[in-house]
Order: sequence, then structure tokens, then C-alpha cells
Amino acid sequence: MATRTLEKLKAKISQLQQEAAALEAAHAKEVAEVVAKMKVAIEHYGLSAADLGLGVPAKKGPRKSATKAATTKTRRATAAKGTAAKKPAGAIKYRDAAGNTWTGNGKRPGWFKAAVESGIPPEDLLVRTDA
Repeated sequence: MATRTLEKLKAKISQLQQEAAALEAAHAKEVAEVVAKMKVAIEHYGLSAADLGLGVPAKKGPRKSATKAATTKTRRATAAKGTAAKKPAGAIKYRDAAGNTWTGNGKRPGWFKAAVESGIPPEDLLVRTDA
């Protein structure tokens, strides 16, 4: 009786190994298809690694770079004079129905990412200047 149980277990193991191999193959195929679709989307929208959050993370630490220290010094000097150093606002390039806006510079805002993920092409969010 032990022999029959051992044979059944070996048969079951063989069956499970075959099922696992089939699932691994299906998974590999699915991953390849997803990667292909992603490459098409990246090319279509002109995305960079930074846009996808794949850039090199900033170094963490207490030290300030020379540039950052100089910028801080300049801001303090400007603030001491009573005027704030402001960057000029960029022209609005994208707008959604809720009134959210983005200049197209810097990190993509959450509303923009959500709109694109929901299927709205970025071109549909462009602010039309031709009236």
C-alpha cells in the first residue's frame, strides 16, 4: 500500500511540475507583451526614465552642494533686502476640465498622470492657443 501512495505522489508531483512550467511560460509571454506595449507607449508619448520614476535617486545626507549653498546664500541676501527672488511663471501648456494646469516643465503632476492613465491622451489636455 505504501508503494501505491508513493507512486501517486510521484505522479502528482510530475503533474504539478508540468502545470508550473506551463504557468511560467504563460507568465513570460504575458510579460513580453506588456513590455512591448510599454515600449510603444514610451515612444508615442516621448517619456524618459525620469518621467517614469526610474531616475537615479538623489543622494541623502546632511551636506549641501556648493551650488545649493550659494543659492541659499543668494536667497537670504535677497530676502534681507526685502524683495523675494521669484522665478517667472511659465506659460500654461496643459489644462484639464477641473481647471488644473501644468506648464509642461518639471515633474508631471498627479492630475496629469491620472488623466493619462485613465486613457486621455496628453494631446487632449494641451491648451489651444490658436483661436
